[in-house]
Amino acid sequence: MTNKHSGDRLPRRTLFFFGLSDMPIQAAAVPVAAFLPNYYGADLGISLATVGTIWLFTRLFDAVSDPVIGWLSDHTNTRWGRRRVWMVAAIPVLMLAIWKLFMPQPPVTAAYLAGWLVVLWTGWTMLFIPYYAWAAELSPDYHERTRIAGWRAWLGMAANVVSKLVPVLAIYFFAFGGTRETLLLIGTMTLILLPICVLLTVANVHERRDYLPSAVSLVTGLKLMWRNAPFKRLVAAFFINQLGSAISTALVVFFIRGVLQEEQNSILMLLVYYGANLCGIPFWIWYSRRHSKHRAWATALFLFAAAQCGYLLLGAGDFYTMLPITACTGFLGGSFYSLPNAMKADVIDVDTLESGEDRAAWYFAVWSFTTKVALSLGPAVAMWVLALVGFDARPGVPSTETGLLGLHLFFVLGPALGFSLAALMVWNHTLTPEAHQVLRARIDAMRQSRKLTQE
Repeated sequence: MTNKHSGDRLPRRTLFFFGLSDMPIQAAAVPVAAFLPNYYGADLGISLATVGTIWLFTRLFDAVSDPVIGWLSDHTNTRWGRRRVWMVAAIPVLMLAIWKLFMPQPPVTAAYLAGWLVVLWTGWTMLFIPYYAWAAELSPDYHERTRIAGWRAWLGMAANVVSKLVPVLAIYFFAFGGTRETLLLIGTMTLILLPICVLLTVANVHERRDYLPSAVSLVTGLKLMWRNAPFKRLVAAFFINQLGSAISTALVVFFIRGVLQEEQNSILMLLVYYGANLCGIPFWIWYSRRHSKHRAWATALFLFAAAQCGYLLLGAGDFYTMLPITACTGFLGGSFYSLPNAMKADVIDVDTLESGEDRAAWYFAVWSFTTKVALSLGPAVAMWVLALVGFDARPGVPSTETGLLGLHLFFVLGPALGFSLAALMVWNHTLTPEAHQVLRARIDAMRQSRKLTQE
């Protein structure tokens, strides 16, 4: 199989098999962010402040692992390519970490949680960075990249929805529910999906081999990255977007259990949210073709912030009243999974022209580390705020009114303010479809010039 050239649409078969690897990533991502902090902090006896600190500081390891794996992936040269070998190597690392974290045998200590989180983040980096860098290299076309990101996001979200549907069915038909049981079910599904999906991707999608050779030094490359204004704007906006999402995800189970006074329905709320994500992704891809990727994303961010404020009106017993708001935010949130990822490939083109190299994995390493900091800082800040306002998550221990109010306000306003700020930052993103077309023409001319010189 060969990939199409600029301006051509990739076969659906290629898009399908490529998108499969996002399924285990998305199936595990939400439980890691939403259920693990709650499980280890509320059910396994580690203090909320300690859980938040562990979540933040285990990410410091990524300051080393992300750029190293990004650089190594860009410089890997095997008969199987430079992305696929890393994805395959990530499988056993991730499987071991998911087993240990999702199915721990008490007693569990803070050191246990910290150690296995480091293993998880390492395996995640080995899979995530080469995979997403590969996505940027499948096509140089502005709109085709949105299609690639959309297929990948939709398949990943489908797995996410199924991983939430199974625990919901287990609750309603077998009375098998709760945080521990949810982690057991989702962990088992992820362990099955991970090797199957990744191996199907690497076996059915070929990598390009005409990469521009590496010649720029590390220091020069970092300077070029710092001068890449569209990349810096995009990374900053996405960091704030992810920080708001991470705060919301980390607090949603506490919100449902504490403010709404529901115990087993957290997974149902997540099912509604991600089911609406699934419906929203195709819409935002369609919308972006008419209004550009950055304007579509900014519009969704503004509307999400407004809809999030609807949670301020809810209280004890309002779980089912919450679901329409959840469906609305979920539909808007579908833009988060496709549009920024498609925009990443475009801003990397700025570097390709300046450096004369294909350094997608290095850029994704920086992007990945920034994202991970947001996804770790969000839960850490959320846990610290809960501890600060006196919210007590221990089973059977009632929280104070101040603690519940602090939880309620931070769950709503933290993400809403973040999304509004991100929207303002991205609204005037300079890499429009027209500007990108000019950029690609210059890159194509550079490639052709080098080809003629080599001949």
